Amino acid sequence: MTNKSKVNNNKRITKKERFDFIIDYFSNNNPNAGTELKYTTPYELIVAVILSAQCTDKRVNMITPPFFNKFPDINNLAKAEEKDVYELIKSCSYPNSKTRNLIGMAKKVRDIYNGIIPDEQKDLMNLPGVGRKTANVIASVVYNKPALAVDSHVFRVSARIGLTTNAKTPLDAEKQLVKYIPENKLSVAHHWLILHGRYVCKARNPDCDSCEIKRVCRYYQKNMSVLKKN
Repeated sequence: MTNKSKVNNNKRITKKERFDFIIDYFSNNNPNAGTELKYTTPYELIVAVILSAQCTDKRVNMITPPFFNKFPDINNLAKAEEKDVYELIKSCSYPNSKTRNLIGMAKKVRDIYNGIIPDEQKDLMNLPGVGRKTANVIASVVYNKPALAVDSHVFRVSARIGLTTNAKTPLDAEKQLVKYIPENKLSVAHHWLILHGRYVCKARNPDCDSCEIKRVCRYYQKNMSVLKKN
């Protein structure tokens, strides 16, 4: 650990110290964290992210190879029949609405953005099926813009660790997180928190024993204090 990540366990840590520790830890241990969605082009990533809503990356990665074989680019998808798209994505969650959104997204990109996935958040959010989270993923991953996408993993893990306080919505959480995370770390921090929530800080059974950031985790500290009292 670097000096920056050292925390005095005998005193209550500040939020800045918690952020510094976590940023330092992940910078050293997972500096190149990235999405687990498989893609090769901006088009493929936006399709994958739209499909990933309320669906696992593993399932999406099973769906996309035959999907991209049938619809290799924006123009092909824009001309697609709903029944053909539905048949390829029906194993994911909400296939009916995602079918409409995927075709609608492709038509708008083709007709308004000359077939190029836009790089501005407001333009991305103008596309069917693209909310703030998806827009931030595309802006940060594809275009390397300083944006932090808050999905269910990021929202939950941030609150549990103590990076956010009383955030009611993903936007509330995003606003709190960007106050403390350096601009050049925003994109990768999204992946740090997702992967930590997926493999360590799980929703139902967080693996605190193997967690390397538990010394600054509000959830762990609270539970340990309860155990000590008992």
